[in-house]
Amino acid sequence: MSEPACTDPADPDLPADPDLPADPDLPADPDLPADPDLPADPELRAEAEYLAEARAALRYMYEDVINTETQASAPSEDNDMFLEREAMQLGRERRALALIDLPDVPLFFGRLDFEPGAVHESGPAATHPPRADRVYIGRRHVHDAAGRPMVIDWRAPVSAAFYRASREDRRGVRLRRRFGFSDTAELTAYDDEPLTGPTAVSTSDAFLIAEIERPRSGPMRDIVATIQPEQDRLVRAPLETTLCVQGAPGTGKTAVGLHRVAYLLFTERDRLSRNGVVVVGPNRSFLAYIRNVLPALGEVSVDQTTIGELIGRKPASHGEAPRLAALKGDARMARVLRRALWMHVTRPTQGLMYVKGSFRYRVPGHEVSEIIAGLRGTTRFGPAREAAAKRLAHAVLVQMERGGEVTDDRTHAAVARSRPVTQVLDQAWPKVTPEQVLFRLLTSAEFLTKAARDDLSAAEQSMLLLPNPPRSAKSAKWSAADCVLLDELADLIERPTTHGHIVVDEAQDLTPMQCRAVARRSGHGSLTVLGDMAQATSPGAADGWPVLLRHLDKPDAALTVLDRGYRVPAQIIDYAARLLPIIAPGLDTPTSARQAPGALRVTQIAPAELADAVTATCRERLRERGSVGVITADRESAGMCERLIAGGLDAALLGEASDAMATARLACVPASLAKGLEFDAVVVVEPARIVAASPRGVNHLYVALTRAVSSLHVLHAEPLPAELG
Repeated sequence: MSEPACTDPADPDLPADPDLPADPDLPADPDLPADPDLPADPELRAEAEYLAEARAALRYMYEDVINTETQASAPSEDNDMFLEREAMQLGRERRALALIDLPDVPLFFGRLDFEPGAVHESGPAATHPPRADRVYIGRRHVHDAAGRPMVIDWRAPVSAAFYRASREDRRGVRLRRRFGFSDTAELTAYDDEPLTGPTAVSTSDAFLIAEIERPRSGPMRDIVATIQPEQDRLVRAPLETTLCVQGAPGTGKTAVGLHRVAYLLFTERDRLSRNGVVVVGPNRSFLAYIRNVLPALGEVSVDQTTIGELIGRKPASHGEAPRLAALKGDARMARVLRRALWMHVTRPTQGLMYVKGSFRYRVPGHEVSEIIAGLRGTTRFGPAREAAAKRLAHAVLVQMERGGEVTDDRTHAAVARSRPVTQVLDQAWPKVTPEQVLFRLLTSAEFLTKAARDDLSAAEQSMLLLPNPPRSAKSAKWSAADCVLLDELADLIERPTTHGHIVVDEAQDLTPMQCRAVARRSGHGSLTVLGDMAQATSPGAADGWPVLLRHLDKPDAALTVLDRGYRVPAQIIDYAARLLPIIAPGLDTPTSARQAPGALRVTQIAPAELADAVTATCRERLRERGSVGVITADRESAGMCERLIAGGLDAALLGEASDAMATARLACVPASLAKGLEFDAVVVVEPARIVAASPRGVNHLYVALTRAVSSLHVLHAEPLPAELG
């Protein structure tokens, strides 16, 4: 443990260390000229000076990394040495990337003052674990040139007290200080919360609300400065724990998942570096929105992907009827696909004859059949076929050894690869691709009936058959639901790559078959499953968390409900909650920590004046700081964007792979893509049309109504849904 990071004024015998920052509690030296860029308040000025020194220390850490040369591999060095040096170089580059100081991100956001002599643990990132009575908490660890910590990573054990310490359980803390920053990371204020002595009125809630209400534009920010105790317990859950979080709008469930990733990489980096961490989101637009959170926390090597990208198959652009997509997402399809694959293994029609020189070695047909039948369905299709080749080769070697032939492993491998063995397998156990199996299943009524057995009705089988099938599997156009079926078949043939931890956001929209795709990539790893059943909008989504977790192969996962929101004002969440009895009757009505009078406006407009009213409302909202989202039924978003542009506004249309959230303050959002996004102001146009646009239109409307952080304006010409009227 290192010495305190500031001189104790109570002990006159302790000499001041010139390498350490000045104690903020000491008065400023009147003989020093004032820095006009620093605050006038002496306390705030001292903190600003400490922040500047911490930033300088971070720059030193960065330069130290980039100036550390990785020696080039000499030509005489072996391949292992070369690969080791390449890995070192890659690690150095990643470390440097993680140490880049983001100018608009505060380096620290809090301070803990401990009781004198209090003992507290430090995190693994601290070169010299601190025993200081004062600890600054930030997004990453920062130490000075001597290795003494100046800022402690928020993920270190000692930092947990910043989020959880209270008067009832102080954890050795006597005072907690929170800092306020401008959008340019300039220190503007602080709030002290004493945990000892007389109870004082604290403005910590005001700091929380101010951070939440700070105008937002562009991608999502981290919430590391405002994590609440119930969120912190989830963030710091052990790697072995699979979490499932049912979170109402604005409860921070997405942020919890992302911060848990950062925490796990901090505490379990060695274990997770072998298989990696993946964040799975509903679409590329959502991933663009959350993309800056982990880099701001110092984690730059986490893959963020969609479910389609996770399985590595790109669907054709054509749509699919919701009923058909729901059927293809049904868990019964897993049994149908398994039968369809193994139906390609048939009884051999002849025995095996292996010729070597003038000798012929015969394996009779009944023995070949027993070998094939004994391996059929025992393991994955590909490895089982290889095992069949080895067993057939072994049967030949038995004949050889009976005839006095000397055999070894090379003989066995040669026979297993020989033409006679290959011919038997090609006839009884042919190699197939997932595309060939699915194509046969969806184009042959007879084959489908045999594979379906009692799992699918005649009507369902008829629905699955392609009405105008292409000539071959190579020319087939696969839908998104088909791609998941192909992935299931691929897993039955060969084992896929697995990951150490997977975060699935908006998981309530996963079909059972998509859940299986995620589960097989989790392997022995854990999951963080995030969602809100009230926001389930996709056809065939799993019916409730127990069902979904069962298909994710995590039936015993801990389910936590977050129903206290911090981002959506109470007026808005109460209005949207009128829809809950229809879309999620089992969920309790969420509450909000924020009251914002005037946050909700509902205005009926004459049909001919609706477009002008939307333009005028957007123009009014854009006079304020922050982002504006205009949410409409999907088919109307493009036209709305064109009208706003014609009205002189700089609007961008949000698409499936769009980055409009990062490029424009005003975004036109199809209701199906609004999930997970946040805007300062939201304009929802014609709720009735959103409801009518899809079978789960009411769920889409609930999502649209809960995207606002500051204000929601509902504009309509048609009558509102009865629940909102």
